[in-house]
Amino acid sequence: MTAAANPGREVVLETDRLLLRPWRVAEAVVQRELWTERDPRVPPHRRIDAEGHPTVAELEDSIRTSRPSSIALLAVERKAAGDVIGYCGLIDGRGSEGEPELAFELLRRVWSQGYATEASLAVLDWARSSGYERLWATVWDWNTASRRVLAKVGFTETERKEVDPACGTTLFVTRRL
Repeated sequence: MTAAANPGREVVLETDRLLLRPWRVAEAVVQRELWTERDPRVPPHRRIDAEGHPTVAELEDSIRTSRPSSIALLAVERKAAGDVIGYCGLIDGRGSEGEPELAFELLRRVWSQGYATEASLAVLDWARSSGYERLWATVWDWNTASRRVLAKVGFTETERKEVDPACGTTLFVTRRL
């Protein structure tokens, strides 16, 4: 993996098969597709609402107005095909102060091909080189595929959980870098 991660500049990570980079406005359609594919157990604020929001135009505006940051959700592009298949990166999550959260989501059509694991490992290397000592991730207890990815890249479950009667239990996992 190679990385170009300078403060205030765009982050670009590269693996054998993937390029992780900032989103382009034209790729808002991919973000919208991710929203439409989400499991019905995902909380309503993370799914398309009854009025059709977020729209592609709203997602385009979000991409257009985002600024380079030391943490970001990067578009995951397959180098061979040149298509964007989802995102992976770091967010200010619900873990501990100064310890970001790993987040990823890929289009269903590319599941079970190792892309989430490969992208996550690249982001872990980026986080390590950025000086982070530990990362968090949150995952629904029913999301066995994401739980497998997190285990493959070295995350372990903590005692911390948040129970939501409608959506299920959120598990908090960590990984030392």
